[in-house]
Amino acid sequence: METKKNISRRSFLTSSALAGGGLMLSFSWLTEARAAGKTEALNLANQWTELTGYIRITPDNVIKIMVPNPEFGQNVMTSLPMMVAEELDADWKNVVVEMAPHDNLKFGSQFTGGSMSVRTYWKPLRNAGASARLMLCEAAAQAWGVPVSEITTKAGVLSHAGGKTATYGEMAAKAAAVPVPKNVKLKAPKDFTIVSRSKKNTEGIKVVTGKPLFGLDYRQEGMLIAMVQHPPAFGMKLKSFDASQALKMPGITGVFPIRLFDEGYERSAFDTRTFNELVVVVGRTTWEVMNARKKLKVQWEVTTDTKEKVKGWSGPAREEIVPGGLESTASQLTQMQERAKQAATVLRKDGDPEAAFKGAAHVIERTYNAPFLAHNTMEPMNFFAHVTPEKALLVGPLQAPSLITGTLAKVLNIPVEKVEIQMTRMGGGFGRRAYGHYLVEAALISKKVNAPVKLMYTREDDMTYGIYRPMYTATYRAAFDADKNLIGFHVKGGGIPEHPIAANRFPAGAVDNYLAEGWEIPSNITIGAFRAPRSNFNAAAEQSFLDELAEYMGKDPISFRLDLLKRAKANPVGKNNEYDADRYAGVLELVRDKSGWGSPAQAGKHRGVAAYFCHNSYAAHVVDMVVRNGEPYVEQVTSAIDCGIVVNPDAAQNMVQGAVVDGIGNALYGALTHKDGAAEQTNFHNYRMIRHNEAPKTIDVHFVQNEIDPTGLGEPPFPPVFGAVANALYKSTGKRHYNQPFRPEGVKI
Repeated sequence: METKKNISRRSFLTSSALAGGGLMLSFSWLTEARAAGKTEALNLANQWTELTGYIRITPDNVIKIMVPNPEFGQNVMTSLPMMVAEELDADWKNVVVEMAPHDNLKFGSQFTGGSMSVRTYWKPLRNAGASARLMLCEAAAQAWGVPVSEITTKAGVLSHAGGKTATYGEMAAKAAAVPVPKNVKLKAPKDFTIVSRSKKNTEGIKVVTGKPLFGLDYRQEGMLIAMVQHPPAFGMKLKSFDASQALKMPGITGVFPIRLFDEGYERSAFDTRTFNELVVVVGRTTWEVMNARKKLKVQWEVTTDTKEKVKGWSGPAREEIVPGGLESTASQLTQMQERAKQAATVLRKDGDPEAAFKGAAHVIERTYNAPFLAHNTMEPMNFFAHVTPEKALLVGPLQAPSLITGTLAKVLNIPVEKVEIQMTRMGGGFGRRAYGHYLVEAALISKKVNAPVKLMYTREDDMTYGIYRPMYTATYRAAFDADKNLIGFHVKGGGIPEHPIAANRFPAGAVDNYLAEGWEIPSNITIGAFRAPRSNFNAAAEQSFLDELAEYMGKDPISFRLDLLKRAKANPVGKNNEYDADRYAGVLELVRDKSGWGSPAQAGKHRGVAAYFCHNSYAAHVVDMVVRNGEPYVEQVTSAIDCGIVVNPDAAQNMVQGAVVDGIGNALYGALTHKDGAAEQTNFHNYRMIRHNEAPKTIDVHFVQNEIDPTGLGEPPFPPVFGAVANALYKSTGKRHYNQPFRPEGVKI
């Protein structure tokens, strides 16, 4: 069979009878493509989805829906099954939800991140539900000798006007023999009865009653505990160690070094080389291992520049030079300031920005800076591994199982089909658990000791290990004519070790003369995706800058943004603008109306506004702030979101509220610094997090009502919080803030 590039977006469907007379419906054209060894279809899959799943209907009318994507609080264990159940016309009370095992062949990438789960599952899961419903209708029509067009469904029951009825379970075995329909009609949003109706979290009771759902809960007979000792600073490596005292401690079964990647290893995009050589302590209990680790005597040495091969998402591997030596935040800031003066890579250029600035009557220039940030997932990093000659079993919390299976197979020197990963619920992710080094470590340790092992990190281990949000800086410039009209816009941004600039986003397309540039400084401090990567900085800087421009022009901040968006819609500049001006304006108008922005009733409030587009969705916030005893507090937040159709409104509201609190905390307090390569913040005693009494009293969330297919929600509400907080601080104190965190520990506003 030939796999063509024009494969339908409809999922490839197969059906088979289950033991016990049920119906199992699996859906994925990726299954067929992989089985045929075709890579064209796999590359095409990135354009829309890489998932599969199963619908199982038992004779007693219980419907089990498998959820392929890992769950870390975004509620995919509820929202994804809702989409299947909607088109299936199932009775939600009879739906059972189960986390699917990792299976590349059946379930694709199973990636949780990028606010993609609902967006990419939307049509495949609905197609699966609609196909199963039609198959059940065909089975009933055949059994009753009536046209299928006369069969109706409701809440898991098939009916005919002649009076005959049957549950789905009663017809499941017959339906399994019905050919899978090639084309199915999906419901119009106006006909939804499950989607867009709030449903309780399917795992909520289990979470609050302490059921063993998380990686930390996992146990196996004979399991040992392992912990690693990594270098005390970035830019250092293992020289030698003395384990004699540690081995004398009670419960300790082994102390040894491990090396994750050999020389010349070609890293993939989500492999990390933070600390390649580690000392491992293995024992019976966590407490015993922690105490023994303190007895290690380890000598470290400073690294020199090294070369690495890194394989990206496409194309050949590229060579990267990782600088040696010990880096410090103070010297990094100086480096960034000097680098910012040099030429940069032009990312986008519209019109003649050089001429606009040269002939400007007035120019406003501002520079914004942001530090490294640690993810600080609530559940510390952990993973179970049991490596035997037959297979490698790994169990625990991770966001991207398919991105690590190949690495595990290479490192363990076993076929990839011998790698089995079982996913547990994650106690937070935010991008941190997309990087699978801790799985590799656990697997190598298990192989070495020939026993099942649970690898455990302390909070200090994780906070000093890396995978941080990068350090960023950006200089924004705006040119005005004599009448204070905006005639030029220039952003030049850089970072360690990546730049943050999204060149084709607002206000690109709204200004005649526009220039975006980027530059980077390499580092041995490792970074990774952090909730709404790059956008979390861009929104803070850009939205703060736009407020300053509005003030100079004598315009209301929301009106100024709306004017720019009108221009972007009516007469856009350039052809690569990522955003939809109408949808962007829609969240600004909604947040303006719902917050009472500019109304006499809100007079006297210290309010900041910001809006941003990322991950295919639009978000805007109005922040109301007060200052008490020199301390800023956000009293109330009004949020407006356009993420298309909202699958589960209550869960969506909770996600936005969480993003708001997270954003306020990181904007005001978040910072991780280094001195001679060592992280200066190691736990929550000196890494400041937002506290309960600092959270807003009210977060009022509103969604734009439309029938656009769902887009992202986990990440888009987060970035504009930073800008809204910065703008509210200015209104509260009369002082602009250009450096994050806006409120360092011990400093009064």
